[in-house]
Amino acid sequence: MGGMVMRFGRRTVLLATALPYTLAWLATALSSSVHMVSATSFFGGMLICCINMTTQVYVTEIAVPEIRGCLSSVLKILSQIGILISFTLGAYLNWYQLALMVAAAPILLFFALFFIPETPSSLLLRGRETEAEDSLQWLRGPDADVRQELATIRTNILASKLSNGTNTGKFKVLLSKRLTRPVLITCGLMFFQRFTGANLFNFYAVKIFKKTLRSMNPHGGAIATSVAQLLASCLSGMLIDNIGRLPLLMISGVMMSIALAGFGSYAYYEEVIRNTTDLTSAEPGSYDWIPLLCVLTFTIAFSLGISPISSLLIGELFPLEYRSTGSALATSFSHLCGFVNVKTAADFQDQIGLYGLFWMYAGISVLCLLFVVLFVPETKGREIDEMDPKYVESLCINR
Repeated sequence: MGGMVMRFGRRTVLLATALPYTLAWLATALSSSVHMVSATSFFGGMLICCINMTTQVYVTEIAVPEIRGCLSSVLKILSQIGILISFTLGAYLNWYQLALMVAAAPILLFFALFFIPETPSSLLLRGRETEAEDSLQWLRGPDADVRQELATIRTNILASKLSNGTNTGKFKVLLSKRLTRPVLITCGLMFFQRFTGANLFNFYAVKIFKKTLRSMNPHGGAIATSVAQLLASCLSGMLIDNIGRLPLLMISGVMMSIALAGFGSYAYYEEVIRNTTDLTSAEPGSYDWIPLLCVLTFTIAFSLGISPISSLLIGELFPLEYRSTGSALATSFSHLCGFVNVKTAADFQDQIGLYGLFWMYAGISVLCLLFVVLFVPETKGREIDEMDPKYVESLCINR
């Protein structure tokens, strides 16, 4: 749905979804049955997916290459702040009180949108040149000369439209490398992002800590995890435009593999301790630091690399004319993987145990590392297509 409506403007989508998202949370707080909570969660999920996807595309289209990665990390940082606030309030409030608190955030988004412009790329794609020039001038500053950048975007969009118009049929366009390769890369990253255990910690953090922590407060472990996510997102923002996307992705893959394997090994060892009578003399809680360290290491690695970068690449890899469709495909696939992961995690745990589940995630993290090394391109310092002065030449080559 977000992909279909994003062609009418990025800011327009955000304006149209903000207040309905508040209504979804208010309806959740006022729900009188589980079925009503399920219905409000369904509609709220649709709206927040549109907001998240559109926000990432918006940031990509307004930023210059030198700060694009950093700005994308800012999205994750603020997201982690929101999660941290939710975890903290959740320890003291019941579910409907928390829902009322959360309902205020989309209202702030709605009013903030009146102070920012539509993206120049989106406006030029729809032929609104005067508004595009005003938008670009606002974004670059009143003293900046935007004529060259505006001319480049206009020329590239025109060349792209002419190229698509000369292709024989839309089916051939859909099978072109300019669309299929970004789809495969972003969907691959989204698969590994969802199936390496991060969703499990987001949804079942307290339950997992109850199984592995013997004396430490599980809510304290969940809050510590959220703080680690926030700090790692800040670090990612400082590094992503300096050392590049690929090094961070590779570091992330290695650290996640080690942390998940370590957590699985501790879960196996803990199961032996609990079920073996001659080992029950171990002091309760004496080894609680081990699973907490593994979870914090995994959280830092995840938030440092694959979490912000996989979202950033959705905006960077797709050409402008395919950005709405491509972003929708990648984001929809991401949420599909997240749904399957969360729904099957409990079944896998029943069949192979908590330790087997995390060993499986460790193996998937190793495959993620191989995928990154073999298929993911480096986009550090690279202009997105419509802002690249050499785009017309590459378009002729890739036709």
